[in-house]
Amino acid sequence: MRVRCVHLFLMVVACSMAAYPCIPESFALEKPLRTEVANVAEIQGSFTMILYGGRFLDDVETIAILDVEGDQFHFEPYAPDFDFKVKKGIPAKEALSEAQKFVSFHNAFWRSQLSRILDNNGKTIGYELRPLYHHFVYGTSDVMDVYYWLKEGGRVKVTIRLDSEIEKMIRFPGGNGVPGGGSGN
Repeated sequence: MRVRCVHLFLMVVACSMAAYPCIPESFALEKPLRTEVANVAEIQGSFTMILYGGRFLDDVETIAILDVEGDQFHFEPYAPDFDFKVKKGIPAKEALSEAQKFVSFHNAFWRSQLSRILDNNGKTIGYELRPLYHHFVYGTSDVMDVYYWLKEGGRVKVTIRLDSEIEKMIRFPGGNGVPGGGSGN
């Protein structure tokens, strides 16, 4: 019986590998949009501001996204509605000020990092302002993995989550996979 299962598994893998060249390009693995460091002076115009996180006093999973208004793109966080707020028609200076205040509330906040979000042609379609934390608190300054995925109709799906090691540290501070660090016995 075991030999038959292994044989069947190997046949499925072989068939999958043989069929791979026939898979349409639209099914190929997606690549997220690129981001690169931005300068405050370049930010102009009006934005839809997405404020993600900030749900509680110790929430390190916090970021502000500034979506350029008037273009064909619109950002959609892949998260429940209660995890973020959306504000439309915010002038650049006001958006930056509010975003800075939003990401800097945490007691381990060190500084913010401003990045531009680029479409597949290298054109700026938005900005992100993320908090960086004192390195000695979490072992790294940047604690989040944030990705932007271009979808049909100009939608930009945003996935935001804590770095897996940071999440383990916060959820299970003493280790062993048990909240509070207990031994699990």
